Amino acid sequence: MKQFKKSAKLANVLYDIRGPIMDAAKQMEEEGQKIIRLNIGNLAVFGFDAPEEVQQDMIRNLPGSAGYSDSKGIFAARKAVMHETQKQGIAGVTLEDIYLGNGASELIAMATNALLNDGDEMLLPAPDYPLWTAASSLSGGKPVHYLCDEANGWMPDLDDIRAKITPRTKGIVVINPNNPTGALYSDELLKSIVAMAREHHLVIFADEVYDKVLYDGVRHTAIASLSTDVLTLTFNSLSKSYRSCGYRAGWLVVSGDKARAQDYIEGLNMLSNMRLCANVPGQWAIQTALGGYQSINDLVGDGGRLRRQRDLAYELITAIPGVSCVKPSAALYMFPKLDPKVYPIADDRQFFLELLRETKVMLVQGTGFNWATPDHFRIVFLPHEDDLREAINRIAKFLELYRLRSKTD
Repeated sequence: MKQFKKSAKLANVLYDIRGPIMDAAKQMEEEGQKIIRLNIGNLAVFGFDAPEEVQQDMIRNLPGSAGYSDSKGIFAARKAVMHETQKQGIAGVTLEDIYLGNGASELIAMATNALLNDGDEMLLPAPDYPLWTAASSLSGGKPVHYLCDEANGWMPDLDDIRAKITPRTKGIVVINPNNPTGALYSDELLKSIVAMAREHHLVIFADEVYDKVLYDGVRHTAIASLSTDVLTLTFNSLSKSYRSCGYRAGWLVVSGDKARAQDYIEGLNMLSNMRLCANVPGQWAIQTALGGYQSINDLVGDGGRLRRQRDLAYELITAIPGVSCVKPSAALYMFPKLDPKVYPIADDRQFFLELLRETKVMLVQGTGFNWATPDHFRIVFLPHEDDLREAINRIAKFLELYRLRSKTD
C-alpha cells in the first residue's frame, strides 16, 4: 500500500516545546500519573488569570463578534496598538501599519511567508524560540543561527552576526526580552544591530512579546524606536503580559522606511486578506488590556508572585552541583547549563525523556531551542512556590543519581 508521508518542507522543522517529550507526558497522564509541566509558558494553568476587565470586555462584545472583522482587525484594537507604539517612541505608525492576528505566532508565519524566497537566509538567535526557525524553513528560507553569548549574559554576539551576513540574507530576528534565556538587551546592543541592518539592507523582525515582564527595575526599549529608516516589524500579544494565551490576540506593527517596502507590504496585505481576519472576540480584549491597569507590574515587582518564583527557581537550580545559570532579567524562563564534565550527555532529548519518566517533571532540552550542544535546558518558573520547589528537588535528585552512575561507569 502506498504510504502518505509528511511534506519534505517539514524536514528541518522542530517544535519540541510540544514534541515527543510532551507526547510521553500525555501518555503518562492518561495512565493516571501527575506531571509537573515546566515546558511551556501557559500561564492560566498555573493560576495566573487574565485581568477581569479584559474578560468582561470580551463577554460584553461577544454578541456582536460572530461576523468577520476587517482583515487587519477592528478599529478600536488597532487604535490602541497605535497609541502603544507612540508611548514606546516608535515614529510614523498609522492604523494601516497594524495587523491583528491569532496570537503573534500567526503573524510570524505571515511575515516570513511574505518576505522569503527559496534559499533566502534569515538570521536567528541561538538559542531561539523555535517557531522562528520553523516559520523561516516553511517559507522556503534558510535559517542561519547567530550565537548568543552565555558568558556575556546571553547577549547576541555582534561579530558572529556580522560574519554570517551574506548576499542572501534578508532579515534578522531579535527576540528581546529573550525566550528562552530571559535576557534583556541594552540600548547600545540594539543600536549596533540596527546599524548592521541599515548597512546590509536587512529587515528587522522584533519579537517583543515579553516587553512588560521585567524584573529588578530594568527597562525595555523597542528596537523600532531606534530608527526611522530601517524597516522593522514588531510582534507582540496579550498572551504573556496579560495572561491571555488562549485568547489568541496578537499584533504586528510595520515601521521604518515603508516607501521601499511597498511590494512586501502588498504581500502582507494579501496574506492578511486570505485568512479573512483574526478571531474577533480576542480582538476586543486588546484595547482594554493596553489602556487599563497594568497588573503585570504587581506580579514582577518586589514581592510579586513572578518575581518570587524567579528568585526561588534560580536559587534552587544553581544549588545543584554542575548546574549554572544566568539569572533572567525578564520573561518567564531560565536556560540553565549542565556542565558536560559532570553530565556527559550525548542525546539531550533522550536524557530529558528519561528525567520525565523518573521524576514526572517535564522540561524541554536545549537542542529544542536550536542550541547546538546537548548541555542546556529551559525551565518555566510558573508553578506555585511549593510545586516549583518540589519539581526542582526531583530534578536535583535525578541529577544526583546520574552523577553517581557516571562515576561508576
